[in-house]
Amino acid sequence: MIIKISPRGSLEQLSQIETAKLKNDVNSTHYQLFRKCALAVLCSGIKTDDADTIMQQYHDFDINVIIRERGVQLELINPPQQAFVDNEIIIGLQEHLFSTLRDIVYLSDHYHIENDASQSPSEVITNRVFRGLRNAKLIGQAIVPNIVVCWGGHSINDIEFAYTRDVGYELGLRHLNICTGCGPGAMEGPMKGATIGHAKQRVENRRYIGLTEPSIIAAEPPNQIVNELVILPDIEKRLEAFIRVGHGIVIFPGGAGTAEELLYLLGILLDPANKNYPFPLVLTGPKESKAYFEQIDLFIGQTLGAQAQALYTIVIDDSQLVGQLLKQGMSDVRQYRKTREDSYRFNWSLNIPLVFQTPFDPSHQNMSRLNLSYDQSTQSLAANLRCAFQALSPAMLNTRAFWRLSDRDCFN
Repeated sequence: MIIKISPRGSLEQLSQIETAKLKNDVNSTHYQLFRKCALAVLCSGIKTDDADTIMQQYHDFDINVIIRERGVQLELINPPQQAFVDNEIIIGLQEHLFSTLRDIVYLSDHYHIENDASQSPSEVITNRVFRGLRNAKLIGQAIVPNIVVCWGGHSINDIEFAYTRDVGYELGLRHLNICTGCGPGAMEGPMKGATIGHAKQRVENRRYIGLTEPSIIAAEPPNQIVNELVILPDIEKRLEAFIRVGHGIVIFPGGAGTAEELLYLLGILLDPANKNYPFPLVLTGPKESKAYFEQIDLFIGQTLGAQAQALYTIVIDDSQLVGQLLKQGMSDVRQYRKTREDSYRFNWSLNIPLVFQTPFDPSHQNMSRLNLSYDQSTQSLAANLRCAFQALSPAMLNTRAFWRLSDRDCFN
């Protein structure tokens, strides 16, 4: 089965050099990366966290980039049938395919431009994140603060999933948009609930933003509600993108990856430069998850202390209260940024230390060197704990397997 599709959503033109990078060639790292990510997009909605399983199931899938005088086309060879309805590709997946092509091409060319000597390394990284999001048109439209980032596990149980959906509904009723890692579980539930809330309130321009990176999207295909997909080059730039575009965060039950995200944000908010910075943060779940959040809170208290605990609110089994807290938080964020003349679309004024922007390679040697003692600043301990949890997360385990198949240096 061979199907050709035209652009929809973004990236109608490619240069000859860009096309050459994506030529169907087993030795082309860009092509192999694009093929894996494109297959994951076409498998949107399936329940898996294993990139190898997807590749084995659709081992005869292939994709070619075809250049015409009128623009680029994609040729799909033996694509997954669930991506089509009556032999027509689902429009949302068509858009995501070209978003994937856009990001693979752009990030490989533009994320490692020569450094400006007038900028610090941290400023350079933030500007690269900004350019990537701007290229994806994610931050092009004028907005008021209304984007809620939702973090949590991809394999939560049915009770927890239903609760994430209830929270999303309450957020949608309050005209708030959703940004997640774009996969299943706690990333899909809030989007699913928000669609109903938005529909009831007749919200136009509903936004269901998915921020991912190559190894994660290859293992966890986007859920079927995402309508703005962006692929960042690595986990650290993805995490920075979340808090640069988000105006508040809700954290649901999860595993090591969710703990990493919480430690990342707390470490940044603990920076003296960010003192009194309004960033609404709510940890929440159904009553069945109460013990989980008690343990999280205990861990944060014993490692980072009461100052870190004061940065978040725990809400158990009350989705309406979560919606109210985030709505009120948006007012605080708007007033703060208006006073400082900071952008509503990209959070420039939040200081992110370089230690939180630098990719961590979880080798045995690097893990053994991590300082997890109390004999350091609270912020440094948060940064090191984040690295430890990153090494334990399923996403990072998939990353190791993924980069064995696809050269990570194509983004370096």
